[in-house]
Amino acid sequence: MTLEIRPLTKELAQDFFDFHENIAFADHEEWSHCYCVAFHMDGAGHRAITSAKEAGGLDAMRREIKARAEKLIEEGTLRGYMAYEGGKMVGWCNANDKAAYKGFSFDEGMDAFVRSSGAERVKEVVCFCVAPSHRGKGVAAALLNRAVEDAKAEGFLAVEGHPQLLDRRDPFDMFGPFRLYEKAGFSEIARKGQTALVRKAL
Repeated sequence: MTLEIRPLTKELAQDFFDFHENIAFADHEEWSHCYCVAFHMDGAGHRAITSAKEAGGLDAMRREIKARAEKLIEEGTLRGYMAYEGGKMVGWCNANDKAAYKGFSFDEGMDAFVRSSGAERVKEVVCFCVAPSHRGKGVAAALLNRAVEDAKAEGFLAVEGHPQLLDRRDPFDMFGPFRLYEKAGFSEIARKGQTALVRKAL
């Protein structure tokens, strides 16, 4: 398998949306509208999405989330890497300066935990998504390696992630498995419940 890794740009936005809507969650359709924006939203953003759902149902909520994703891509805030094989997008990794994320509030106290490693310039890897046809074939590893390579070239001091410590493989583990980071040379620097904070110095 030959993969091409491309950074997300405005010009590739349609591939990004097509991947999320029609490919990535073919076996988990209810996630097809996430567009990987949760880490870029504060409380007001989450409330706006909830309000859209209450006013117009799921379709209205999905339109609200997509509109936010389109804006984030247009302004260059939503960043990451897209994996292609044969011209078709097969994987995605959300990676950016940690300071660009407004919150890691998927669990009480998690925001403080993820930011506890300090205020130095760190690239954070927050999400992986791989097409069902390409899971277990090294796509996530290729995306992570590219994120690390670019982070070094961009002057970051380290790359971090926060994988969940699961007992068994979960194809919907969006944070990426601990072993993925371990194989890429990351080391655990802290732990909160079932979440590890891992880092690779550059």
